Amino acid sequence: MVQIDLVALIVEEYDPAISSFAGVLGFDLVEDSPSLTNDGRPKRWVVVRPPGAQTGILLARADGEHQRAAVGNQVAGRVGFFLRVDDFDAAYLRLAQAGVTFVREPRTECYGRVAVFLDISGNRWDLLGAT
Repeated sequence: MVQIDLVALIVEEYDPAISSFAGVLGFDLVEDSPSLTNDGRPKRWVVVRPPGAQTGILLARADGEHQRAAVGNQVAGRVGFFLRVDDFDAAYLRLAQAGVTFVREPRTECYGRVAVFLDISGNRWDLLGAT
C-alpha cells in the first residue's frame, strides 16, 4: 500500500497556524512535539488533519528568508489545496462567520459547489461540496 501521509505547509508561526487550522477550519491537532532542525536548532513537529482523514498537513515554521518568501505563495498564487465538505452551505457560512477571506464566491461547477478562500498565510484553497 502507498499513500501520502503528510504535506508540508510553510507558515509564519506555529500557534496562529494551529489556531486557524484546528479552531477555524475544524481540523484535528494530531501532534505538536518538540523537534530539532538539521543543524540542531529547536523547532516543533506540528501535524493537523481534517477529522477522519488519513493525510495530514505538517505546519512547518519558515526557517530563513527563502522559506519566509514562500509563505502564502507555495503554489505560485494558484489554488493548491482542496477541502471537501459534506455540507457545503453550512461549511461556507461557518467559515465566513469565523472571518475566513473568500476571494471567489460560491459557484456551481460540473464537479460540485466551490468557493475559493485564503488560509492564515494567504494560500488559496477550494472549499468543495456536492451540488
